[in-house]
Amino acid sequence: MSVKVCVLTGYGINADNELAAAFSMAGAEAEKVHINDFIENPALLRRYQIAGFAGGFSFGDHLGSGLVYAELVKKNLKEETERFIADGKLIIGICNGFQVLVKSGILPNLRGDLTQEVSLIHNKSGVFEDSWVNLKFNPDSPCVWTKGLQTMDVPIRHGEGRFITDSEETLKRLKELNLIAVQYNGRNPNGSVEDIAGITDPSGRILGLMPHPEAFIFPENHPKWTRQPVSEADGLKIFRNGVRFFR
Repeated sequence: MSVKVCVLTGYGINADNELAAAFSMAGAEAEKVHINDFIENPALLRRYQIAGFAGGFSFGDHLGSGLVYAELVKKNLKEETERFIADGKLIIGICNGFQVLVKSGILPNLRGDLTQEVSLIHNKSGVFEDSWVNLKFNPDSPCVWTKGLQTMDVPIRHGEGRFITDSEETLKRLKELNLIAVQYNGRNPNGSVEDIAGITDPSGRILGLMPHPEAFIFPENHPKWTRQPVSEADGLKIFRNGVRFFR
């Protein structure tokens, strides 16, 4: 069975090629699709089993990272997105894509009505962070994408990656439901509450994270590959999990 993936692009998204390559290497059939194509015909989304929101700087981050792109999704794709989720399909959002998912209410969607409950704001350091970090994964999370993963090194590159919640109650529910799927292991580069690097929804089928696993799909991507053996690009494991879900 061919697993079809749409990688949404357009208006400043610049990691779409990397994301499409990651899915292709994981065994899926990946296509880049401009957001305008979905706006003109929202039903196009029904062709795919997985939707990937790639990283970048949509609309220049001028009104806040991912905000304008999220408004396009809410205004034009809300019905089809809800259908996509109800049909048991998968969504992943990385960096700017994560920002789009939270600001459109797709994540964590605790209330089930696509109301925004969390956000990603300016890094506590006040600077753009561009480095590699170590992640740890929650073994009790229902997340399909992170199943069986323990730790991995991946790069980050963001100015607005500090995860916050709209209330203590929201944070409490994220913890109780094990929706905190990914945390920074050691250095927290942006000041995120609870060291949160990524979350999932209650179904476990939607994942948003700030680090870039699609930027570690070859061993040579790792900054230490010339000094120590890197047998496999760990970032690929996340995409393989997604593709394997449909097989």
